[in-house]
Amino acid sequence: LGDSPATVLSPAASHPMASGFHFPLLSPAKIAEELVQFDVAPFANLRAEHIASPQPDLLPGVLGRFFDYFVDAPGDGEGGQLGFSELEVLDNPEHHAEAIRLLRLYNKSQIFLESIHYKDLTLADFTHPTPRRVVEVLSALINFLLYRHDKTELLQSIVSESSDYHERDLELKARIAQIQKEIADHELAEQMEEPMAQQLEADVNALQQKVQVYNKQHLALRAKAAAISDTKEEIHRKITQADFELTKHAQENSKLRSKLVKSPEKVQRALEEKKSARAKLKESEKIATQNAQEKTTTMEIRNKALEKLVKQHSKIQDVHEQLAAAKTVEKEVKTRKAKLNDESVSVMSFEAQIVEWKGKVHEMEERLKVKVKERNQIIANENQKLGALSSETEVKLQCLEPREKKVEAMIAKASKLCSEAASARTSATAQQQKIHAKFNNIVKAFNTYMDSVDPFLERIEEVGRQLAGERASAPDPSAAVATKATPRSSATSKKSRARRRT
Repeated sequence: LGDSPATVLSPAASHPMASGFHFPLLSPAKIAEELVQFDVAPFANLRAEHIASPQPDLLPGVLGRFFDYFVDAPGDGEGGQLGFSELEVLDNPEHHAEAIRLLRLYNKSQIFLESIHYKDLTLADFTHPTPRRVVEVLSALINFLLYRHDKTELLQSIVSESSDYHERDLELKARIAQIQKEIADHELAEQMEEPMAQQLEADVNALQQKVQVYNKQHLALRAKAAAISDTKEEIHRKITQADFELTKHAQENSKLRSKLVKSPEKVQRALEEKKSARAKLKESEKIATQNAQEKTTTMEIRNKALEKLVKQHSKIQDVHEQLAAAKTVEKEVKTRKAKLNDESVSVMSFEAQIVEWKGKVHEMEERLKVKVKERNQIIANENQKLGALSSETEVKLQCLEPREKKVEAMIAKASKLCSEAASARTSATAQQQKIHAKFNNIVKAFNTYMDSVDPFLERIEEVGRQLAGERASAPDPSAAVATKATPRSSATSKKSRARRRT
């Protein structure tokens, strides 16, 4: 109790206990306020007057509520049943139930107050309480409650930290489980899509090979088309040359016709020249027809080649579309791999946070272990003290057994005296009411008498005043007597007025 901030007092302002400890003697108003605040008041409207003039049920009520709320565990309260030893001693136990309950509460209160180093509690404090003893017992009890409240306030921060840690740990575990589930789902989706990706990669590789083959074929066809175009140009050039020569020969033929003469030799010579020119023309025509046939064959070959090129071009476009689809698939695979990498980074960060929180948990556990060791040490010391006190109390109880029997007999007598006192109290209250009624009747009669006497006294005052005014010029002994009588009559009138007001 000496460690609490509320109990650090000077010796002059404290009350010494048997063990040398000190506790403050509080005022009755402060005691009533603290009892209501800690919810151990025996009734709701507890005031300082109830502690200044205590009743026998005050201390038992406060201590009973204190044991119910702060000491006893739920279900450990008194059952109200008597043991076999008590039933053997008592002839009619039902008549002594209240006394036995009070005695049990006294024993429990004495043990508890001795544990907080207050050893002056007696049974008379329950049966015949005095204001000084009630203030001492309740001051010691309130001092213990304040000490307990301060210690629980100190421990509340550690308890709140541990509760926040557990909640944060549960949240992190739930988050880790969720992320692990998402990772497992992604891995499962990746495993399920892996054959498709491999098939797509194989298809892409095959298409790339086909594209390379088609490119080679396209280059070869382009070379062939260039060669065909060259031959076509050569044939066209030859045809134009033959046409030019044909026109030239026609011109020469016309010239020869113009120069034609009638001599047979010249005619024969001209015919032979014409035959030779015709033969040459036929040969040139044959050559021209051959060239035209070759040109048509080359044109057909070119058309066929163009059709093949168009087909190859459509196939190449299809391959390009497949390549574009494969590239989009590759992009999706890359994005998913990037997402998986990002998620792996977030998982690593969460793992780092988990390691950090585990370190904090380990630190808090070490702190808790230190606190537990300190608490165990304090409990061991307190248990040693309690063992010593229990041995002392056992010795004292063995010495107090004969006294308890005497006390039980005295309690029985006290209960009888209490019943007699209650009956006497009821009779006294009845007599008091009768006396009060008689007093009220006497006061009413006196008031009616004073009401009838007041006018007479007022007349006497007026006569005295007149006599005093007449004899003011000639004073004599009789006037002195009259002047002495008038103040007395005024005093009596004032008294009668005051009595009338009351």
